[in-house]
Amino acid sequence: MSKFKKIITNWRVILVVTVVILLFVAIYPNPFNKGVVIKSIAKNSSAMLAGVENPKANAPPMSKEVISSMNGVGITNIQDYYNFFSTLKPNETVRVQTTKTIYVLTTKEKFIKIPLNGTENVLVEERVEVNKTVNGTIVPFYEARKVLKEVPKFKTVSAGVEDLGFRVDNAPVTNLRKGLDLQGGTRVLLRPADRISDDTMSMLVESLKQRLNVYGLSDIVVAVVSDKPGFLGEGNKYILVEIAGATEEEVKDLIAKQGKFEASVANKTVFKGGKDVTYVCRTAECSGLDPNRGCGQIAGGGWACTFMFSIALSPEAAQRQADATKDLSVINEPGQRSGYLSDPLILYLDDQEVDRLNVAEDLRGRAVTDIAISGSGSGTTEQNALLSTVENMRRLQTVLITGSLPTKLEIIRIDTISPLLGAKFISNALFTAFIAILAVVAVLMIVYRKIKIAIPIMFTCLLEIFMILGMASLIGWNLDLAGIAGIIISVGTGVNDQVVITDEVLHKKEYAERVYNWKDRIKRAFFVIFSAYFTILAAMLPLLFAGAGLLKGFALTTILGFTAGVFVTRPAFAVIIQALLESEDE
Repeated sequence: MSKFKKIITNWRVILVVTVVILLFVAIYPNPFNKGVVIKSIAKNSSAMLAGVENPKANAPPMSKEVISSMNGVGITNIQDYYNFFSTLKPNETVRVQTTKTIYVLTTKEKFIKIPLNGTENVLVEERVEVNKTVNGTIVPFYEARKVLKEVPKFKTVSAGVEDLGFRVDNAPVTNLRKGLDLQGGTRVLLRPADRISDDTMSMLVESLKQRLNVYGLSDIVVAVVSDKPGFLGEGNKYILVEIAGATEEEVKDLIAKQGKFEASVANKTVFKGGKDVTYVCRTAECSGLDPNRGCGQIAGGGWACTFMFSIALSPEAAQRQADATKDLSVINEPGQRSGYLSDPLILYLDDQEVDRLNVAEDLRGRAVTDIAISGSGSGTTEQNALLSTVENMRRLQTVLITGSLPTKLEIIRIDTISPLLGAKFISNALFTAFIAILAVVAVLMIVYRKIKIAIPIMFTCLLEIFMILGMASLIGWNLDLAGIAGIIISVGTGVNDQVVITDEVLHKKEYAERVYNWKDRIKRAFFVIFSAYFTILAAMLPLLFAGAGLLKGFALTTILGFTAGVFVTRPAFAVIIQALLESEDE
């Protein structure tokens, strides 16, 4: 009993217990959490139209919004969610209760296209540029014409209820974050097309983060990495982007393009996306379907819809627009109360024309800061046209808010990892860890033939694993395969250090001519341990920056494991092993 009291009252052991308790709370703030967590919201879905927002990038898992009930039916896990969804019908109202608020959704009917044999000729509406004479002057104008085209035959049929747009998972009970290797997603390594300064690189990273967040993607990592540590010389700098749950096509469309937006009148650029646009409306009050034009059927059975949203220009951009329009003539169409200017406002996205807007005659020469932007989308059905329209509107809003990137980006490498493959990685890692622990226990029993030595060593290793995970959750680090490898290395070296301590305690007779009290033996052991610690630290620090950042998880978890072991658990282990073996020394 005196040995046990000596152990639990030692300040080193008390420190370990305190740290473990604090880290347990950090990892498991709500171990009995129920429901389904909203991981992300699908674009143009019922959930997005109802106002549900994507969780913030890199938000702790336990801080994300959780669905607890739908139409009064309790949702405790992901199976409950899909069971409820299977009972829904088109155009049904759904009240979704979450940890933040209540959302009211309307289900949409799902349509699929079934190809038929043969083709058919249909009239398709196209916009073409024509010339008109205004006050004796020929000016270019833009109008719609119907063109006969041959297209494949198909029919559209109902296929039940369209997905609500929630990307969900069982509500987390831990703040541990799984990296891309373990949860699936897309990893992209980008290189700026031009050599840029550190300030421009930082601006580029922030622009990418904002663009991805505005577009609605969550669980995003955007970081600057290098293929050479800074203290070894100037290496090539890259941008590493990791997006959980995103497809390769979405990532390419969002980050491979520079996203340059320009608006011109009479071949003069009047404003650009970014600094020229001080405000972009994205709420229902001032953005959405154009109430004057809405959706309509076009020739050939297709549909087209028009969107509109308001923006605010900087005074400088408004003045450029006034200067560009002050000398334009006015066109008056028969039956119209007011006319419009001879040159339209042309919108370009990535040097491609996306729309032309007629400018009202009362705006000629006026520096107006509040204007409306419009565009369109089309589809084979009204529902598809609506989805296409909202998609085009959100893309244009995103570019107007974030502006163009400072430079073009080249995709060096892109990897897409399946969530199923990530689950397989986890199971394999756990199995490997279990086998490794059994192997270490077997070796310790063979060498020392004392279970009271083997058990403290293995218990200390488990504590170090727990502490690594706790510190990772505190700093918001995503645990990936490289990080798991770092944990294994840390545990292996931890066993080695504990063996050094144990040998110093047991093999005292080899140093009979010296002073070999307990304190001196422990000092000798920790001299070796600290020497190894600083050696490993010097080896791991370059990996935090080298290898294009892909080995950062390995380096970080290794450093965390070594630091926790050397300063917290291994001093406590020395106290425990001393108390257990000191009777043999008497």
